[in-house]
Amino acid sequence: MIKNFLMNLLLSFLWVALTGSLSYTGFAFGFILGFFVLWIMNRNEQERRYFFRLPKVFSFAFYFLYQMLKANVQVAYDVITPKYFFRPGVVRYPLSAQSDFEINVLSTLISLTPGTLILDVSEDKKALFIHAMYLKTPEAFIHQLKEGMERRLLEILR
Repeated sequence: MIKNFLMNLLLSFLWVALTGSLSYTGFAFGFILGFFVLWIMNRNEQERRYFFRLPKVFSFAFYFLYQMLKANVQVAYDVITPKYFFRPGVVRYPLSAQSDFEINVLSTLISLTPGTLILDVSEDKKALFIHAMYLKTPEAFIHQLKEGMERRLLEILR
């Protein structure tokens, strides 16, 4: 998988060199073009994971940026207005992530979004304790994290 990514980067730099214009759009177009060239040329079944995982990585990045932007706007609106809308609470979040790496990445991403903070990981590593600033119902919060961030992250990591 790393080999395909490095080859894709090489092809995108080659595209930029051939066109003679160093720009973000030229690099992005070269990256996409290189991705499709590598996809067509690849016959190895074991290395095909790259071609299914890379679009999921970009999808997750846009999803995470959207969630972060939405949380920032919500917190900023709450700070600017005279009335407070927050309803803080602590939730026990059951994990689908199993390895230490998956738990660490998930907890870091949850803590990066404003309004949420990881308090602790259970002893058996089956649950996270999360403090949320805007907690309408614990079930809705758990469902949103489970179907949104955790599911998408585990699709990339596994």
